[in-house]
Parts: sequence; structure tokens; C-alpha cells
Amino acid sequence: MTAQKDSKPSLLIVDDDPMITDTLNFVLSKDFTVHVAESRLQVKSLLVQLDEPPQLALVDLGLPPKPHRPDEGFQLISELLGHFAGIKILVLSGQNDEANARHARALGAIEFISKPCEPEQLKSLLFNALMIQDVELTAEAAPRENSCGLIGESFPMDKLRQQIRQYADAPFPVLIEGESGSGKELVAACLHRLSNRAQKPYLALNCAAISPTLVEPTLFGYSKGAFTGATTSRSGYFEDAREGTLFLDEIGELPIELQAKLLRVLENGEFQRVGETQTRVSNARVVAATNRDLRQEIKAGRFRGDLYHRISVFGVAMPPLRDLGDDKITLLDHYRAFYAKESKSVPFELDKQASQIWQDYHFPGNVRELRNIVIRLTTKCAGQKVSREQLESELDTDIAYQPDMPMPSDAKALYEMAKKHMQSQNNFDLDQTMKQWEQSYVEVALNMTHGNLSQAAKLLGINRTTLYSRMQTYSISAE
Repeated sequence: MTAQKDSKPSLLIVDDDPMITDTLNFVLSKDFTVHVAESRLQVKSLLVQLDEPPQLALVDLGLPPKPHRPDEGFQLISELLGHFAGIKILVLSGQNDEANARHARALGAIEFISKPCEPEQLKSLLFNALMIQDVELTAEAAPRENSCGLIGESFPMDKLRQQIRQYADAPFPVLIEGESGSGKELVAACLHRLSNRAQKPYLALNCAAISPTLVEPTLFGYSKGAFTGATTSRSGYFEDAREGTLFLDEIGELPIELQAKLLRVLENGEFQRVGETQTRVSNARVVAATNRDLRQEIKAGRFRGDLYHRISVFGVAMPPLRDLGDDKITLLDHYRAFYAKESKSVPFELDKQASQIWQDYHFPGNVRELRNIVIRLTTKCAGQKVSREQLESELDTDIAYQPDMPMPSDAKALYEMAKKHMQSQNNFDLDQTMKQWEQSYVEVALNMTHGNLSQAAKLLGINRTTLYSRMQTYSISAE
């Protein structure tokens, strides 16, 4: 493992043009510890070598193997935030049409910068992102009331708080399921903070953020000489968590061969360090989280059914922001006041039309997207009344229309079609059938539009972000 060498902020630069990366490295290395990669694959390889994730990332959208399309860059943004929720991502790209900018921000990037960019402006934006990160980390470390920072008064949020209070003291595992950006890690920390384990260790491991070969020694520890580089014995997360809580984020990424060993620990607390035969015992409580549908992963053979049932003794479903009604306004008020105070500026306001747009917007990136929008508006529109046009430029919206397609036009035709299909199946599965239909319509739309995501999304009557999410779910390429 390579330790970061100094106290300078760490910055990951991802671009496939050596002239750009060399220039940026030269310009920024005085103020940042710079790590460079030219593709998503190189980023994965680089990150497993670092003891700590980079604080900032500067990402191009057009990356190999499809440098003329933004798909790789979009996927990298999602992966980085899935691995390191606190990382601040700025997009520096020549693919600077407004739809790409809005989509990158919806995925979680805090800024979109068009190439070319003046070095001093770039430095200013990076330092601003670092300041925002520091403010958020300070706020997270500050003592909170029993809400644990969960903001909102809607029924789903009340239900979520009730579940946390109900499950906090139980010794059994909890599985938190929900979309990216919905706050799963906040709930995990809250379960620990409100439990009788609150004074014991709380450790968090992102299963997607480390190399599969390092997951086992990281979880269970290893003995000296167990593998190349193991110069001393070292305890793992289960040992270090002791009587506390171990949060396993993105548990759906755990290699299948390690799932049996995790199951054993959950069943009787027993494990062995890599390279040892001595059995050790952990009493840590496991809280897991995922944005995948683990039931589908079980059907696909990528996740063990017995492990799923063991980790989901208690289940918490994170509500997406689009279902939280007036909490969108509550969150707006909270973050607007918070960032205005921290930046010593006057809060912005939304005019009547912008307020309605805000209320109607579906926030595909959930609370993370909402917070980033507030940060940008605080920076650009301090003390101003934000218009509908100004707000819409920050949102990932496409005007959907109903396509003129040969579909059954009335309920009777749909009924007869469903009846015929069900009669032809021995073991009909509604969920699987709906997914097959959805996948087929996505593929047809992409074929009809020759891979143009915006046009395909309009054909389907959905947002581009939603289409991109469906493509990832079904492993569909725009090509």
C-alpha cells in the first residue's frame, strides 16, 4: 500500500490526454498531492494502492474505451461517490453541452468546467470544493440531537426514525437498502450512536472501494508472512470493532467466495486471520448497506441467499427524495441557511415559479444532488432571487412526451395480452416479467435513436438520468 506522502490535499486527475494531465500536474502539484489516471480501469488500480481516498477528483467525461462519448465519465462519477461518499468531484471536459453538465451534476459532481480553463480559476474552484468538504466534515463531527442529522417531517422520514430507534439496541444485523445519495451511511452511524454500543468502536468499510484480494485480510486480519507484503501480523475490522458496530457499505460488491466466511462470523462470531488456524471471536454488530437489488443478485448467482437472509434480520428501506413531498423545501431551507452562514453570505431565494419547479423536480441524485445544487446557488446567486430559468440550468431535466408507438390502446387489449402470456407460463414471475419488458423497451429506444441517450429518454418518457440508471441495471451499452 502506498501512503500519501504529505499533508497537502489529495487530488485525482482523470483524463486520457497526456498533455492535459502533464500540464495540470505541473500547475497543481505545488498545492495538491496529485494522482493521475487516464481511464476508469486505471482509477480502480490506483485507488487500491492508496491508504486514504483522494479528497478531490478532476474528471473528464470522454474516457477510453469510448473517448467521444460521456458514458465512461458518468459511470466514473457514480463509482467514485459510491466508494467515497465524501469525495468532491469537478468535471473538466470538452463535452460541454448543457445536457452533459446537468447530468454530471445530478450524478453528484459539484462543478462542471468547460475546457480550456485558466489555472487560477481551476485552483479557486478546487480550494472552494475543499472548503465545502471541511465544513461538511466539521458539521458531521458536531454533536447532534437524537435526529442524527436526519432532516424532514414527512411520513417516510418519521417511519425511518422510528425504525432506527426500534432497531438501535438489538444485537441483530441490519440491511439498509436505497438509492445512491439517499443517506444510507448516515442511518448506519445513527444506529450505532443511539445504541448501547455508542461508546464502543464504529468502523466502516466500503466493500467496493478495495481490491477483492484485500477484502479478506482487511476484514479478518492476517499473520506475518501470510502473503507477499505481510511483514507483520495485523488485526482486521472484525477484531478492531470488538463489541461495537461494523458498517459494511456496498455489501453487494463482496466477492462470492468471501460471502461464506462472512456468513460464519454472523452466525457464531468465529473467524480466522489469513494465514492462521487459530479461531478468534468477534461480537461486533454488523450493519450493511447496498444500492443493488440483492434479490436479483441472488437469482443471478452473485450473492448468497443464506447470507442475504442473515444480514436482513432487520431491513431499512431508504426513501428516495422524490417521495418526501415538502421535505424538499425543508432540506432546501436547512442547507441554504447552513452554507450561507459558512460562506458569510446572504441566502438566495427562489421566486414563485422556481419554487414550484423545485417542488416538482424528482432529484435523481437524492439529498446529495439537492445539497450540491444549494452549494452552487449559494456561490453564484447569494442574496438574489433565483428565477425558473436559473434554477432549471442546475437541474437534469428533459421534457418528456408520449411517443406515437404501436401499443395496446385500451385496458381490454392489455388484459388479453397479459392473460395469454400468463397462460403460456408454467411458473409466472411478475417481477421478472416487468423487468424483461422494461429492458426490452430500453433496448428498442436506444436502437431507434442510434444510442442517443437524450432522444431515447424522450421516447421512453423518462429522464435521462433514469435511463442511464436502467442501462446500468441491465448492463446495456448505448452502442
